[in-house]
Amino acid sequence: MSLLSSLKKRSALDAAVKLVAKARKNQGENSEQLYREAYLGFASVVADNLLIAEALYHWGFALLHEAKAQDPETAASTLLDAIDKFTFCLLARPEYLGAAIDGGVAYMELARLHPDADKPGLYAAARDFFEKAGAIQKGSSAYNLACIHALNGDEEACLAALRLAGQSGCLPDESMILQDADLASVVDKDWFTEFLAETRENLLQAAAEKKAKTNVEYEPMVKLKKTEDFDYYAK
Repeated sequence: MSLLSSLKKRSALDAAVKLVAKARKNQGENSEQLYREAYLGFASVVADNLLIAEALYHWGFALLHEAKAQDPETAASTLLDAIDKFTFCLLARPEYLGAAIDGGVAYMELARLHPDADKPGLYAAARDFFEKAGAIQKGSSAYNLACIHALNGDEEACLAALRLAGQSGCLPDESMILQDADLASVVDKDWFTEFLAETRENLLQAAAEKKAKTNVEYEPMVKLKKTEDFDYYAK
């Protein structure tokens, strides 16, 4: 960061801190407006800082997974902490896809720990994150949105989201889909069975076309000896 840029961010930070101090002395709508202006100032300080965004994302990612091994009360607090990290990551880098997806996942996990009366609000918060992800990369969170639609009983929207996930290459394996508790309400529906059959057929066709293309256009002149095995993990 250049000296001039650093000085500008320092100035923006000082101005935001002063707005908070002013907001604390005010009440009502004027106070809320001052807080909002301060938040925009804080956001401008961390904006476009890749290192801060990376740190916040991985911090949130660690908290998200730590929550899985905790008791419900502790896990709920940890998930809220993770959501905060993903939120601030997106302030620093609005196009950070991982933070947008995992922020929604954290809200979905939080919903599992809350009574039914609280779930709709938490699903809505998760949907906001997933929609941000979809705006960053089309279809990247379509499967997650399909799960929310299924939980909300919106079968038409669920199917549309599943189709988009398939078209975008973001659909999990069939076995994982069938075991997904969020889709339990739709797995026995005729339209869902037809969707899986259609997806299966498309995958077979794509594999056949790829094989034919490889054999014709990319057949190697010399067979190379395999020396190493690699494992690939998809998040």
